[in-house]
Amino acid sequence: MKELKLLDLCGKTVFPLFEGGRGVNVSNGHTAGAWAKENCIGTFSAVFPDIRNKNGDLQQETITATSRIDRHNQMMEQAVEGCVSQAQIAHEISGGNGLINMNVLWELADSQYLIKNVLERAKGLINGVVSGAGLPIKLAELTSQFKVFYYPIVSSGRALQILIKRGYDKYKEYMGGVIYEDPWFAGGHCGFSNTDEVSKPRSPYEKVVELRKVLRANGLDNVPIIIAGGVWSLEDWQDYIDNPEIGKVGFQFGTRPMLTKESPISQAWKKLMLHLNLDDVVIQDFSPTGFLSSAIKNSFLMKLFERKNSEIPFSKEQTEEFSEPIVYSKNTTYYIRKEDLPVADEQAKKGKTCLSITPDNTLIFLTKDEKAQDMEDIRDCCGCLSACKFSSWSSHTGTTGKRPDLRSFCIRKSLIEIGHQNGNILDNILFSGKNAFKFKTDPLFNRGNWPSIKELIETIKSGK
Repeated sequence: MKELKLLDLCGKTVFPLFEGGRGVNVSNGHTAGAWAKENCIGTFSAVFPDIRNKNGDLQQETITATSRIDRHNQMMEQAVEGCVSQAQIAHEISGGNGLINMNVLWELADSQYLIKNVLERAKGLINGVVSGAGLPIKLAELTSQFKVFYYPIVSSGRALQILIKRGYDKYKEYMGGVIYEDPWFAGGHCGFSNTDEVSKPRSPYEKVVELRKVLRANGLDNVPIIIAGGVWSLEDWQDYIDNPEIGKVGFQFGTRPMLTKESPISQAWKKLMLHLNLDDVVIQDFSPTGFLSSAIKNSFLMKLFERKNSEIPFSKEQTEEFSEPIVYSKNTTYYIRKEDLPVADEQAKKGKTCLSITPDNTLIFLTKDEKAQDMEDIRDCCGCLSACKFSSWSSHTGTTGKRPDLRSFCIRKSLIEIGHQNGNILDNILFSGKNAFKFKTDPLFNRGNWPSIKELIETIKSGK
């Protein structure tokens, strides 16, 4: 088996195994510190991280403001505080070994404000900033001010070329690496390009080679490509190691570390992942970010599938096509096509007697409790995204100008609930990579015996 070579990154010689960023309370200071301690690269998530109080205990953010803009500002201040806390924890655990990165969702509202303020307050604690879910155009400029390296997440050479031409070329010395994330196999938000077909996975090899060609053409051949999405063992990636077409390479692990001892996710979540099949993880478009995402099919996701699959067109005026009247709450009459009557009748039998008009001018069916909960979630919106299709929030103008889309959900609420074990794993979004089905045959996780991160890294280094 080919051995993965040590790389010089950010002024250190490290083993190029990267921890995936993975969102709310999944990658934190404890997991990042454990990866760095093994002379690898740990990554904590900057999305709603817990804050370390004066007693040294971690506590989740507390939003008390009443207006949406005040809630947003309070959320961002606490996010900065939480990131500094997680960076401190990771640094303490690492013992000065390895590297510590911070992962920032670029489409997070005020992501640039977050990066700037965290790096100002956590000087010397963070080696690099990873960012994707949108084109992080200002990332290089932001991090280089603090002599911190940057790692854009991309899924195509075209996206990387855009980033280089729109500013990265001015800050080449601080490009730590380029993370290629396979959109068909990665967990969470997937970066499909306009030429990708969701139903037709492409080999990552040609895309990684394309990235190397872009780097070489721009004088960045020394920059490593970090392969992410579907990475389970190095045994599966031998053609990518010591390959002159690909050059310097590292690997990022997101799904497999979720079942380690240090992983903060609940025992119920871990046990669920031990029994997944290949088709239990699906790519869908319910995320309020507008991006496709990969998650485990559970009752939460199936509810959204049913809403989407039962949506029908309508008219507020009776026409030859829209001839059939239906009357729901507030005695509002809508007109639907005759062929859609069975759908409306079936939804009514299930107690879904409330309607919601989507931004696409279709109707979806909800129960009274579902409609009330969605309305409450919208009223409680903190403006966590730069633009949210669920609540219609926009950090630029206050509103997207579109109707709230109840085919989506409040991502902040769901991730915080499941990340802090306040909610049922069946009733919240569970992001996961496609290869999670491998847990049940991986001897490292036999019978729910969670390995430590150290044991996982040693296994990965052996190729297994």
